[in-house]
Amino acid sequence: MEPPRGFLASLWNFICFLPYFIGLLILGVLKGVILCPLVLVIVTVGNSALILGLWPVHFFYTFYCLWSTKQLGPALKLVLSICVLVISLFWPFVGFASSVVGGAAYGFLAPVFATFQAVGGKKTNAFFHSIYDGTWDTVKGSLTIVRDVRDVLYHSYFSIMDDLRLQGPPGGKYYEIRLFYIPLALIAVALGLLVDIPTIIVVAACKFPYMLFKGWRRLFHDCIGREGPFLETICVPFAGLAILLWPLAVVGAFIGSMLASILLGAYAGVVVYQECSLWLGLCYIVASLSIYDEYSNDVLDMPEGSCFPRPQYRKKTTSRTSSFSKPDSVRNPPSRANSMNGPMVELKPLELLDGLFKACQHHGEIMVSKGIITQKDIEDAKSNKDGGQVISIGLPAYCILQTLIRSAKANSTGLLLYDDVTEVTSVNRPRDAFYEWFLNPLLIIKDQIKAENLSESDEEYLGKLVLLSGDPERLRNSNIGSPPESELRRAEFEALARRLRGITKSISRYPTWRRRFESSIKIMMEELAKKNGDSRTSEGSGPRNIPRSKSMFARMLSDKSFRIRNGKSGYDQEAQLVDTDRDVEIQ
Repeated sequence: MEPPRGFLASLWNFICFLPYFIGLLILGVLKGVILCPLVLVIVTVGNSALILGLWPVHFFYTFYCLWSTKQLGPALKLVLSICVLVISLFWPFVGFASSVVGGAAYGFLAPVFATFQAVGGKKTNAFFHSIYDGTWDTVKGSLTIVRDVRDVLYHSYFSIMDDLRLQGPPGGKYYEIRLFYIPLALIAVALGLLVDIPTIIVVAACKFPYMLFKGWRRLFHDCIGREGPFLETICVPFAGLAILLWPLAVVGAFIGSMLASILLGAYAGVVVYQECSLWLGLCYIVASLSIYDEYSNDVLDMPEGSCFPRPQYRKKTTSRTSSFSKPDSVRNPPSRANSMNGPMVELKPLELLDGLFKACQHHGEIMVSKGIITQKDIEDAKSNKDGGQVISIGLPAYCILQTLIRSAKANSTGLLLYDDVTEVTSVNRPRDAFYEWFLNPLLIIKDQIKAENLSESDEEYLGKLVLLSGDPERLRNSNIGSPPESELRRAEFEALARRLRGITKSISRYPTWRRRFESSIKIMMEELAKKNGDSRTSEGSGPRNIPRSKSMFARMLSDKSFRIRNGKSGYDQEAQLVDTDRDVEIQ
């Protein structure tokens, strides 16, 4: 939609839209006020019960793993034990306060945003959706939050602790702490907090009015001229809401500066310990003020530089180099000309996880039909007894490997997902720090696979190695194909399999992973039961016509854990395709 031309036309459009916006805001606030107490009770009671119920187990098991591990030396274990003791004592209070604040914010803001989204989208009955959207979905979302917190406190926690307890020291030498520099580091921490906290608060308070009025000026300018966030009609409600909530954003930035001052001041102890010098720690305390001042000036588009000095606090500047060079996909990002050949789609984090689990379901069905994945594997994974980690780690790692191989064959600059259309690059990837940690390592592995020039037998061997290497006995007894003749190439494959499984294990600790993983396990169990039932029927009664069964993806859509997602149209199309393929008559 073209914005209106001229000041009077823009002003009249703004005046006409104002009652419409105020009405939606009042409706959203009413829904938020009604649902906020219920969501607050669900999130607070659920999370608090989980935290308090698992607190004794977490307390004793953390100390047990800490003193059982071979990665840490005695002195470091003693220091960490003191830190763990303090954190454990404050953890229930922090968890309860976070649940209260998070539950209240989610219960109030989710209905408000859902109200504006209902009229901003392409829904047929906007009036009904403006009233209904954000009600039951918010309640289900609060239950999902409690479910994800349970997965983090139970599955992710024990996965991390088991790695700490079972893994040996890297390079045969455990980590140890230099006790002599601990008192000096504590002195630097105290001085850093004493200097940085009040100074940064004063600097932030001085820039607080500038950020408030400059933000308002920019938003009102865009509103009158229908520019920026007000250019599209769909975005106008959210941009108008941003004008009203801008003071809250500024207050949040001020609170964030206060919290950042604590971290900046405490980091002085890290500098003292790393550089073995109290003087360099003091230099860092002064330099941290300049770092914050320059960063805030950049954010607020103020003149560059700082009024604070910035002394050198490192003995030598180390470049971020490694033993291997950056891959082509990291060193040479896709050019603007190439990115304009097709539509640029900005991917969301959960879309990538959904794509990974769709690939897991596809490859899982194939492996179930071939007998590679057995009933015992699925039951062990569902009951969290997957000792060999064939399904919980091996199957997702296998799917990631297939993605890397497919991307390498297609000469993709990023990662080509399961649909062979969506490409994840450094341009359209999600901006979450979670993807910063894993995208570049996967791109490096992809370029290594491309350089290896794998044959079909190599791909089959590497895939089985990634899938079954968590269970050495099963790996020896299974036919995984002919290994490479070269010992060096075989060792490279084994190292590649370990890296992929390690990355997948780290990804599996993501809060939403376990919920989606259990849904995939349920689907594979249904497929295995259907397969066994069909085989028994064919053996017992001979050939006959079998009615079309419900598609697995259709069953997935009926699962409660998947009804909370957006973008169901893609799943509906997939379900129809699978139904069409399976609508066959066995003679």
